[in-house]
Amino acid sequence: MPARYDIRIGGHLDQHWSAWFDGLVVTPEADGTTELSGFVADQAALHGVLTRIRDLGLVLISVQAVESGGP
Repeated sequence: MPARYDIRIGGHLDQHWSAWFDGLVVTPEADGTTELSGFVADQAALHGVLTRIRDLGLVLISVQAVESGGP
């Protein structure tokens, strides 16, 4: 079941990374972090996003499930 997630990473990414992160909204924050937010289809898709973060060598700060259900 899809769930909405807010994922915070260290450093700034710009909007062109959204497609690479399965359409998550990429929002650079004033504190030098970036928030990736949106609906993720299932746990396998979430692990895929986290793998991409790891493969880019980005610092994972937090992962928070916000709500369940589809968009």
